[in-house]
Amino acid sequence: MKVAIQGCCHGDLDTIYDHIAVLEKQNNYKVDLLLICGDFQAVRNWSDLTVMAVPDKYKEIKDFHKYYSGARTAPILTIVIGGNHEASNYLWELYHGGWLAPNIYFLGHAGSILVNGIRISGASGIFKDHDFRHGHHERAPYDRSTQRSIYHIREYCIRKLSLLPQPDIFISHDWPQSIERYGDLRGLLRHKRHLKADIDAGRLGSPPLMGLLKNLKPRWWFAAHLHTRFEATVPHNESIQANSEDIASRGLNPDEIILDDENEASASEIAVNSKENNPDEIILSCEEQQGITCVQEKLSTTSVTKFLALDKCLPNRRFLEVVDVPILGSTTANVPDLTFDPVWLAITRALHPNLSLSRVQGAYPTETHARTLVERELTWVKEEVPKKLDGGWAVLGCQRFTMTAPPIGPEESGKISGGVPQHKPPAAG
Repeated sequence: MKVAIQGCCHGDLDTIYDHIAVLEKQNNYKVDLLLICGDFQAVRNWSDLTVMAVPDKYKEIKDFHKYYSGARTAPILTIVIGGNHEASNYLWELYHGGWLAPNIYFLGHAGSILVNGIRISGASGIFKDHDFRHGHHERAPYDRSTQRSIYHIREYCIRKLSLLPQPDIFISHDWPQSIERYGDLRGLLRHKRHLKADIDAGRLGSPPLMGLLKNLKPRWWFAAHLHTRFEATVPHNESIQANSEDIASRGLNPDEIILDDENEASASEIAVNSKENNPDEIILSCEEQQGITCVQEKLSTTSVTKFLALDKCLPNRRFLEVVDVPILGSTTANVPDLTFDPVWLAITRALHPNLSLSRVQGAYPTETHARTLVERELTWVKEEVPKKLDGGWAVLGCQRFTMTAPPIGPEESGKISGGVPQHKPPAAG
């Protein structure tokens, strides 16, 4: 299965899909799935733009509204997570995951689904220690503080994710803390010298995400956020096992990345030239792939996690690559099979009583008790959910896209300056 991985999106969907089309033509293959690692910017209208936590000069209507309104349709099944520059009001509507637009699926603040039997799990947002142990207290209208705290990842999400079986793929916006130690650190610092102080102080990245990486041992982990391409290989010492209680480790993270204007360009200025901008394809080995069905038997022969972070969508940046994800057997379906992950449904049911909508977060069950609750709920899920989905697990058997706010016109674009929309005239036909 050909899977395209995109770093930060920043609303440039047209350019991303065009870039994939060029790669498909040049390499004579068909991309089955696109994963976007945050800063997606699902902006439906001017109101959404006003709550996006970016400097005013970056509050720009880009491409998403066209896919939301139906003026355009995503040509590839697209799965996204949130970052730290989002229309968080819309993402909150789909806290547990759902369709942002036809063929564009949001994993939720945390989530796990299956595509052709491949488990893809993910976490939205970035880590900030002072918000990590709070509940989800933010409410519209957001002020300057809650515009930012709403996308700070919570311990609740990490604890849920820690109860999953081994994912094939994990996607995040933030980097796991200290991941730079497992790759070309010198090369990273040559390209991003300003990261040195945070690296030296152990502040770069998210401590709970590194806990998840070592606990879940996914085969591949994809991320974005730092606007650079970086590879790493994390070996797993089987004699050291993290548990879900360890994952909520304390630590600091650098302040969220503030978008700079280095080499900024509009999507229309990006030359979609894969030979200059991007490797044609990256093949990540998967000799230990054991099947495409949702089974816990796939646990634990993986000795390493392959990590890849990608850049933002700009000219001459390495912002997108295609990964070959082997699956057992073959599929004759023309479109990928997107299905619910039964284990994630069970986890969500088991820990739903612990979801806090106030600033104060109550006590969590112990890991042993939480796993017992999940096993009980998994029995219910396997017995009851297929009855509601015509005997299967298809996401479209339950969740359908529905507009919840009016979009702007398909040809409308522009920025907000001083809180006032600055419209651009439609492009000449």
